[in-house]
Amino acid sequence: MSVNPTILHVALPTPLNRLFDYLLPVGAENAPPAGCRVLVPFGHQQKVGVVMAVSGQSSYPLDKLKPALTLLDSEPLFCQGALSLCQFAAQYYHYPLGEVLIGALPQKLREADGTLPTCNQWQLTREGLGLNPKSFKRSPKQLAAWQALLDAGPTLEAQLIATGIERSSLKKLEEKAFAECQAITVKRATASTEQLLTEQLLKETPKDLNAEQQSAFDALRFHRFHCYLLDGVTGSGKTEIYLQAISRVLQAGMQALVLVPEIGLTPQTVERFRARFNVPVTELHSNVAKGARLENWHQASIGEARIVIGTRLAVFASLPKLGMIIVDEEHDLSFKQQDGLRYNARDLAIVRAKNANIPLILGSATPSLESLNHALNERYTHLRLRERAGGAKPPAYQVVDMRGQETSAGLSQFALEAIGQTLGRGEQALVFLNRRGFAPSLICQSCGWSAACHACDARMTLHNSPYKLHCHHCGSENYPPKHCPSCFAPQLTALGQGTERAEETLAQAFSNYPVLRVDQDSMQRKSAMAELNNTVNSGKPCLLVGTQMLAKGHHFPKVTLVVIMDADQGLLSGDFRGIERMGQLVTQVAGRAGREEAAGTVLIQSFRPDHPMLQCLIHQGYGPFASALLQERQQAKMPPFSAMALVRAECKRPENAKALLTKAAQIARSLCPPSQHAGYIGPIPAFLERRNERFRYQLQMVFSHRQERGRVLNELATALEALPLAKRVRWSIDVDPQDMS
Repeated sequence: MSVNPTILHVALPTPLNRLFDYLLPVGAENAPPAGCRVLVPFGHQQKVGVVMAVSGQSSYPLDKLKPALTLLDSEPLFCQGALSLCQFAAQYYHYPLGEVLIGALPQKLREADGTLPTCNQWQLTREGLGLNPKSFKRSPKQLAAWQALLDAGPTLEAQLIATGIERSSLKKLEEKAFAECQAITVKRATASTEQLLTEQLLKETPKDLNAEQQSAFDALRFHRFHCYLLDGVTGSGKTEIYLQAISRVLQAGMQALVLVPEIGLTPQTVERFRARFNVPVTELHSNVAKGARLENWHQASIGEARIVIGTRLAVFASLPKLGMIIVDEEHDLSFKQQDGLRYNARDLAIVRAKNANIPLILGSATPSLESLNHALNERYTHLRLRERAGGAKPPAYQVVDMRGQETSAGLSQFALEAIGQTLGRGEQALVFLNRRGFAPSLICQSCGWSAACHACDARMTLHNSPYKLHCHHCGSENYPPKHCPSCFAPQLTALGQGTERAEETLAQAFSNYPVLRVDQDSMQRKSAMAELNNTVNSGKPCLLVGTQMLAKGHHFPKVTLVVIMDADQGLLSGDFRGIERMGQLVTQVAGRAGREEAAGTVLIQSFRPDHPMLQCLIHQGYGPFASALLQERQQAKMPPFSAMALVRAECKRPENAKALLTKAAQIARSLCPPSQHAGYIGPIPAFLERRNERFRYQLQMVFSHRQERGRVLNELATALEALPLAKRVRWSIDVDPQDMS
């Protein structure tokens, strides 16, 4: 009588979107549960994969199956919620499941020798158990350590230290052979995840909510799924609602996940949450060192970390007791991954909350049109905060007509005078320019030569510190030439404005005041943003100049003037989302002004001051502005009133990329012919056709229904994988694209 072998169905990080079958490793007795890692042979390589299922059957001949090499885990690394989310993401975004699963793990666990962190556990030896308390007459600290271990049995070192036991006392017991220590992997939450009383939970007293905040908080329903759009003007106190909502979740013994768009926002968010709560608060983002990230991830996965704050990848974190998800600045483009698995963390957070039957709060002063449309159609509960907390008044807007004006590095004389008056009153000013570097172009005025990137269809940006030419698309760098390479003219001109040039101009004009630049170049050090916040929050007059890093979530109480140097970029964008992004950015930056008792002013420099959408934003506010855009989108049958996807292809030989997308268009049209419910554009060149020596093209697809889009993309992806040309072209499917470039 033959016994069916045990077959492991394994997801591997390969471009092939399917599971691979292996036999149990030689000598293994028990099959691992789904969610465990396994090391398997794959061609001439060895790969770490994730077991998805175990059965006694395979679609391949059994004599062709190889045994797995090693079972790396005895218990799943993924909780059921995280595992289900990875499966959904792979299906929805048409991406290999193995790549999704391995990408969701910390870097160290993606490797065969990666193991979970261990903790020191102490227990009494047989000799220690037989001791009399009188043995410690002269050592009260050792007595306390001995008594704790006698009462509790084997105990984690961290728990002992938390109760006041000193590690040196434990080591003394070990030296006397009264106690022993061993490194163990903690696989379950400790007692700290039990329900906590309010006085145990809080370090500080919650602030009193105003009427609007209280109304919004009272509308929240816990322990069941629902989406809430917390639509509050900048400075309206959305974070206080987050804190008080999380307090309810923690009291029930659950965990909370808070997603923020930028790493730069994480330190101040973590600081505020740690100041409020007496529970472990953990960070999950790329600025955390690999070892610490693994430790943080593990603390979250065993339920020890009660509040997890992270950027988009944290949506995949293993959180066994998840009770609430909050997505702050939900409109932000940073929640959308732009390469590899092109997922939107905000959308996946909604799916995860629904699967876990828990509430989700989407917070923003400038909600995305997708979320706003759901709220207007009552699929989300729309919670509005129209007033700033503490009685602060909204800033006053003023458009500066730049036509015919003399400027100094892009700043009008009117703006410079306003900055001087603000600083003279002992207040702070912020200058916003969403372009880093010194100047966008280096040109020759004699022959018209400009410094272009050799690998991209783009000009290189001139940086002053350090002095270099830098392509912001592919990352290549060069030394600026001393004379024109074309006509050998000795004089080259830096054309246009960047944050470095604005910083230089402002430092010369206001030499008695510090000028602080905030952009990707100046904020590279981990402590840079924290140091900036400390300087600004000291209250001394100063000037801030920077990119959109300044626009998100910062509270600068002494900033009373905001100058937006160039509001026209979004108005002239070729991306259909360009005007929406402009409105969000202007509103967010303007929200940094006048957040406390002093009134705020916002100066918007524009060469198109009469543009109807700009006028609508300034005079009516973001709500009517967004409503007008929604009407335009509905008439044009564009998202959120349709389901869009892009098939992208890039190759060093442009004819190959175009040929693949031409074939893709033919397949898609055969699966769903063009009609009022399905439309196709392309293949067409991307906005930046050549980047990093690859030519880029895209096929745009718009459907009336998501189900039809999913069906077409499923069959299209399978068909493209089988094409020989697909092996010579880098291609991807972008579902719900947020950036058309």
